[in-house]
Amino acid sequence: MIVALLVGGAALAHAAWNIAMKRAGTSGTPFIAVTLLIGVVVFAPFGVTALVAGPPPSPAWIGLVVGSAALQLGYFLLLQRAYRLADVGVVYPLARGVGPLLSVIAAVIVLGERPGAVALAGALLVVAGVVVIGLAGSRQHDSDAQRRWRGIRYGAAVGAVIAAYTLWDAAAVTIADLDPVGYYWASMVVQLLVLGGIALRSPTAVVQTARRHPVAATVVGVLSPLAYGAVLFAYQLAPVSIVAPAREVSVVLIALAGWMLFREPHPVRRLIGSALVLAGIALLVSE
Repeated sequence: MIVALLVGGAALAHAAWNIAMKRAGTSGTPFIAVTLLIGVVVFAPFGVTALVAGPPPSPAWIGLVVGSAALQLGYFLLLQRAYRLADVGVVYPLARGVGPLLSVIAAVIVLGERPGAVALAGALLVVAGVVVIGLAGSRQHDSDAQRRWRGIRYGAAVGAVIAAYTLWDAAAVTIADLDPVGYYWASMVVQLLVLGGIALRSPTAVVQTARRHPVAATVVGVLSPLAYGAVLFAYQLAPVSIVAPAREVSVVLIALAGWMLFREPHPVRRLIGSALVLAGIALLVSE
């Protein structure tokens, strides 16, 4: 029950900040840097308290935090590049489908998890549903063959990075038994230092972004860490092979919002994909 509440809350928060960012019509390094700054400041009392209450940082702890930050930044930078060079409608469904699929496989091989047949069937249904939802937004007639194959390669690569940071962070809060709050806040600080340094090469763009999109930046800056923090706590209570695909229920919420709020096309495909995802989630919960 607690895991379901954590994953459900994370999905709602994840969908909310994605919708807020889409409404604002902004993204890019300056915007993400501003949201990281907001997140670091807002959650500093909790992050600092968790770090002070825990044991002194060890070299292993520092390595895990830096590795987490590197993977998160790698995901962001690779995704931005993928969206510049390929169709979002190809990259997005592949990334969101490959990510949880590889996470389940890695959890079995690396973490030694043994999900049952019902859970594996649920995970596959979730992945299939995510791909169907994502393809509802694709515009195949706008892409030539070369651009489509580029999208496939980048989508698979982004999915691999999603699986990598999923496994890394899950191991940090389970095998290494690190406190999720202090761990992820420290990771955000490292991300801010790196990405902020890149963004400040053009300080005017950062200031303009903050002024133009204060509400969206605040929503993303607060809800994104909340969503991922809830997932980290869920990893401590349930197998990664269950949590990783289950959190993709947020894709359903975003897809439905895209149809109802932004009048995006192919509502039937979105509904079919959503039904597949929800059926998969039901199997995962029943396991």
